[in-house]
Amino acid sequence: FVTAGSTGLAALVDFPQGWGQQARTLLWSWLTIAVLFPALLFSPTAYRLVERLMWLVAVVTFVGLMVACSQPEVTRFLPEFLRGLAAPSFPPFAALPRPWDPKDATPLLTAITFAGLGGFWTLFYSYWLREKGAGMASHIGHITSPITGKPEVIPLGGAVPEGNHQARARWRLWRAFLCVDSAIGIGGNILTTLMTCLLAFALLYPKGLVPQEWELVVHQMRFFEVSWGPWGRVLFAVVAASFLSDTWLTTLDAVSRVHTDFVLSYFPWARRWHPRNWYYGIALALTGITVVTMHFASPAALILLSAVLGFVGTVIFTGALLVLNYSWLPPHLPQALRPSPLGGLALGLSWLAYLVLASVYLALSRG
Repeated sequence: FVTAGSTGLAALVDFPQGWGQQARTLLWSWLTIAVLFPALLFSPTAYRLVERLMWLVAVVTFVGLMVACSQPEVTRFLPEFLRGLAAPSFPPFAALPRPWDPKDATPLLTAITFAGLGGFWTLFYSYWLREKGAGMASHIGHITSPITGKPEVIPLGGAVPEGNHQARARWRLWRAFLCVDSAIGIGGNILTTLMTCLLAFALLYPKGLVPQEWELVVHQMRFFEVSWGPWGRVLFAVVAASFLSDTWLTTLDAVSRVHTDFVLSYFPWARRWHPRNWYYGIALALTGITVVTMHFASPAALILLSAVLGFVGTVIFTGALLVLNYSWLPPHLPQALRPSPLGGLALGLSWLAYLVLASVYLALSRG
């Protein structure tokens, strides 16, 4: 994600002169990490930094895309775009413009995976809900900076509500908060996906411009250029770098939390150290892994790999969540707060859909 976001800046800023696109991209990636990791380290509460950056980048991106989509150069393609949504140009609606290549399976899976959260991101979201203090998570402390923050009590186990007359009312409030919080993310994701698809259809597709390899966000600078000219290119490059780099920071935070849980759950000797020590130690190690692996392949190749891993995570996590919520958890909850059979049916159908998609992907990738 860091190198993908840096491709726009590398194409826009000819510095250092004489360096190629790949070398400049890696330089900007190093600089990005040099800014973001210390920011995470010095932020009093890790999650608050991640949340505020996500909101800032999301709002700027959303507004910029809306303005770009309102330009005449784009709106004239809107009727054709909407017809394409209603009747896509692929089987069974229409024949493919060229023969299917098994290599197309992974990019297609990437498009499907990144159009939604995926299994790993759904798991990560539960950690962020805990950091928000939602529901019973209000009894759990936060990951705080070892430099600017004070350690908080973070128990290894969770907490369940008591079975009293207040529990049901509080549960309704928690569920309402969860619905609103998740709806913001899902609704925003759908709208930004549609807007970027429209912009790509109007501005890139007619010219045959396809983001690839070390130029993942170079052509997309035209999205803001139609509204603000050359300054729009600069703005989009900065926004894209911020958006994708923020995704790296978010991933770093989430994966560090997951592995901290792993270490503390499976290795009792590790509990002699506070969870935040493990969190920042793991975050430092993962940052080192990022610095090394971003030199191994182009951001396009690495994103394709992460999409496949993310989809595997989706299949595994959905099945595991079904077992957790409808087998293990109910005996520990008051009767009134146990998950409903309807929710189990919906989750089971989702899992079945993911299993079918996984089977289709395997079949298509083999040709």
